[in-house]
Amino acid sequence: MMGTATAPASSERNTPDWGALFGVAQAQSGYFTTGQAAEAGYSPQLLQKYLGNGKVARVMRGIYRLIHFPAGEQEELIWLWLWSEQAGVFSHETALALYDLSDALPSIVHMTIPASWRHRRLRVPQGLVLHYADLRDADRSQFSAVPVTSPRRTLHDCIEANAFPDLVRQGVVQARRRGLISERDSVELNTALDRASEGTP
Repeated sequence: MMGTATAPASSERNTPDWGALFGVAQAQSGYFTTGQAAEAGYSPQLLQKYLGNGKVARVMRGIYRLIHFPAGEQEELIWLWLWSEQAGVFSHETALALYDLSDALPSIVHMTIPASWRHRRLRVPQGLVLHYADLRDADRSQFSAVPVTSPRRTLHDCIEANAFPDLVRQGVVQARRRGLISERDSVELNTALDRASEGTP
């Protein structure tokens, strides 16, 4: 009895479900991974067929995009997040720019990944800088479809990384003005920034 009960479910998992794949891709600006495709019933061979007929495009190994999905903002962040197996959190100057807390226009993308990843052998995409830390829930927020460090954590990270002081100070002012950090946070961050600028531990 149990064998006949489980067979239909297995068959359903192996049947390509375009609606399921599209639903995943829709939430990720048209991008999806081979793992997500497999969960929707799409084998690597079928993905190759879709590559050939122009239905999907390969962005990098293991990551694809639906060709006709409308282009969106910050698309690069989506596939970089997928590259990190959805474990990465955008941080430092990248998060500062996403929050529009300063005039910073970073030419590279900063991402914080779990500390345990430090021991992995990674082929890091060009233009991506990795930071290693285990973030608390309070250190995380969301920007569109991707995770980003909270405003307080973002400013703290920028100070620790010796980001340009004037931009960080501008970020503290803007974050306090918009209610993204408390007055106490503002005082603590400015104190830390002063110490960093003076080279004080």
